Amino acid sequence: MESAGARCSSGGSCEPDVVCEKRLFKAKLPEPLVQLACSHHHCAFPVNGNELCIWNTATAQSLFLSGHHYSISALSFGSNISPPLVCSASHERVIVWNLDECTQKVQEGFTPHGIVIRTLLGMVLHVRFSPDDQQVAVCAGNRIYMLSAKNEAILAKLDGHLAPVTAAEFCTWEKSMLISVSEDRTFKVWDYSTGQLIYQSGIITAAFPLLSLLIDEENKQLVTGCAEGQLWIFSLISDHNYRCVTHINLKKEQEKFCNKVWKSGKEIGEGQNDSKVCKTDNTRPEGSVETSLPVLLIEHCDFSVCFHNEEKMYSALNTSYFWIGTSTGLLIINLANFELEAFLSYKDYSDLSIRFARSCALTKKTVNGKVLCLITSMFEDTIAVLEVNLATLVRTQNNVFLPCGNENSLSVIARCSLLTNSPLLKGLKKNRKEPSSKTFGVKSTVKDKPLVFHNKIKSSGYTAAPRRTMFSPNTNLNKKEVSKWKTSCKCKNKEYPLDGDPPIKYEKQISVTCKPTPIFCIQYSGDGEMLACGLADKTVLIFNSNLTDTYNVFSGHDGAVNSVGWSHNRKWLVSASEDRTLRVWSVCNKEPALIMGKENFDKTVRFAQFYFLDTFILLCCGAEFHLLNFHLDTTKDDLKRYKQKSVCKLVQKFPMASTVEITSLSAVNDFYSYIVLTAGSNRALEVFDLNAGCSTAVIPEVHTRSVHQIYQNKGSSFSTQQPEAYNLFMTTAAGDGIKLWDLRTLRCERRFEGHSSRCYPCGIAVSPCGRFIASGSDDKYAYIYEMRSSTFLHKLGRHTESVINVTFSPSSPQFNLLRKKFHKFSLQAVMCSNVVIV
Repeated sequence: MESAGARCSSGGSCEPDVVCEKRLFKAKLPEPLVQLACSHHHCAFPVNGNELCIWNTATAQSLFLSGHHYSISALSFGSNISPPLVCSASHERVIVWNLDECTQKVQEGFTPHGIVIRTLLGMVLHVRFSPDDQQVAVCAGNRIYMLSAKNEAILAKLDGHLAPVTAAEFCTWEKSMLISVSEDRTFKVWDYSTGQLIYQSGIITAAFPLLSLLIDEENKQLVTGCAEGQLWIFSLISDHNYRCVTHINLKKEQEKFCNKVWKSGKEIGEGQNDSKVCKTDNTRPEGSVETSLPVLLIEHCDFSVCFHNEEKMYSALNTSYFWIGTSTGLLIINLANFELEAFLSYKDYSDLSIRFARSCALTKKTVNGKVLCLITSMFEDTIAVLEVNLATLVRTQNNVFLPCGNENSLSVIARCSLLTNSPLLKGLKKNRKEPSSKTFGVKSTVKDKPLVFHNKIKSSGYTAAPRRTMFSPNTNLNKKEVSKWKTSCKCKNKEYPLDGDPPIKYEKQISVTCKPTPIFCIQYSGDGEMLACGLADKTVLIFNSNLTDTYNVFSGHDGAVNSVGWSHNRKWLVSASEDRTLRVWSVCNKEPALIMGKENFDKTVRFAQFYFLDTFILLCCGAEFHLLNFHLDTTKDDLKRYKQKSVCKLVQKFPMASTVEITSLSAVNDFYSYIVLTAGSNRALEVFDLNAGCSTAVIPEVHTRSVHQIYQNKGSSFSTQQPEAYNLFMTTAAGDGIKLWDLRTLRCERRFEGHSSRCYPCGIAVSPCGRFIASGSDDKYAYIYEMRSSTFLHKLGRHTESVINVTFSPSSPQFNLLRKKFHKFSLQAVMCSNVVIV
């Protein structure tokens, strides 16, 4: 190896370091950007310009192959393990090598030779084998040549790019499909069997060429990166027309990730050997984020090694991760939420010889939890083979992978009894009414005498301590018990089909009022039998489940009704209005059972709901939310009909930190839960534990704009009835899509893209079967997604007004849609699914 002009050094250690330098080769490198190659057992790179070195990762032995007269500019391994093939390309020829045959020739003392499949194609920047290793795509100049891997034959010429082609990939699920990117800042889709162009994109980036390309087979998406650190993801699903799913600015994501690490009091690389890491100050150093991050490589990441306790780690969604190789280091991107998971900077590790890379390559699969990375120096003629411990890299930088059984993690389901100083317990004690000493309208005929019991009787329990054992769902139900529970639920409507198709058929439209009147909120009752609507004309309407008749009309507010909420027993309805009042209505009575006047609130009541199995009422007022204790009494005294017998008292106010106004609130009422989620105008989301009576966590910058809606799993959504599913919730904001969060880790698990609502914040809802997500949009369409894969399925419309909110019926097979046109709202129904859209 030394005779070949290479020097190697080991940076290994018995400690599980994040990265170590296994080999360092000194060799003359070609001038153009080099495409390196890594496979499960080999690394391929040029040495001395026109000589090919194959380094065996298992034996640490090198195989040198000669056959080029000019500098090698591109390398690629075959798609199959056997036989192991590698293709090398230079200015004057393209050669395919069989490594088994070459190794045997060297052992026999002969000079190995490869198959020259083409000559004089010009400068080659990228080569790629087809999935069956029968063909090779060669990117030379502005063209792509489809060559036979066995002989010197051109199968097709793909001509159409206006600048050199920098990368090309085969689409494995589509026959004869090839996708290429170029310095002309576009990507093209080809049918290489016929040489025809299927699709041509517009110019993606303003001034920087596209350098790299990856096809995600699981999600059927295309990922491409440019020289300025920008990523674009496009959908390759047949009927999506290659739409852009999202755009990622790596510089901003890296900066946000570093800020999160610094704010948590950690340094990148903390916890490792002092000799292995360049120490940084506790404060963020200026200029720590590079001004340019050229995307040299995009490769699949085997992130499964980071989850050691799969039985404890709940993940209902399959997530893809991929590596991003840049000139300064490696990044790991989560393809579900499009966020940075880990970041490795070469300059942070003192044992690494290369601080700035010109090109790089990575292995797809991990070996013993480690990944091999091959990089070349930008300023010197050196090549380094690095070994990256993926699990250690993630663990040392990000401590959010908490097991579900962690007692310190948050949970929607109550896991302990009420504390002695809990605001909830105080509210429960206040709600206990003493027996009245007076009975109105009835004269007592019994004289006051001492009461004596001659026999022992069982205590009524009035003097016993209050019952504090909270409800906890039984997660070990067998199939018979589940079936028995389902049949015991009396519901007039048929169950929602678990395997049904998403709602795409439009059937009818109904108007809720005679004149154009905005509808600000709607909500189904828990059994799906009734639908409540809050209108701008100060009224609340209740429809039956089929939307064929108005069940009741409530009037009394002096302002637009901006919130309605059903009780758990479906007998009561709470409404909040712009008139700074809160009212509780009985479904069977047009008069309010409870009124809290504007003297109780200094600002508009934006949201109100029942909480803790109808024990309390939660409402938002300005930058705080109130916990109210109430008692409803609908009986009337003929002499004092005007006097309200219902009582509502404030238990405690909970201010949200550093915000002007709470924009959304969510809490579970179907079972006992201590958790309340709030979102503010400061774009943050705050988690409150009402058992402890304080804020327990804050997620800053949940969206780029204020959160419009928090959608929580309150019973039958998110496709599973496992307890872990209740800890999932969703948020949406204008112009920033939909995000799915896990309460236990306080991290975004998935992001749903597909439309951009720039003007109005639009609502979201999850189908009762948990398979679909419905979203409104101000582009006059309603969007349907698949929950598991975050795949966009259908676009409903086009409607005449903006779709501003959505909700699903819990049981009946119908889908309602509310539209807005500044001054006019209408309610639509699609009678083929359980969705309602406001």
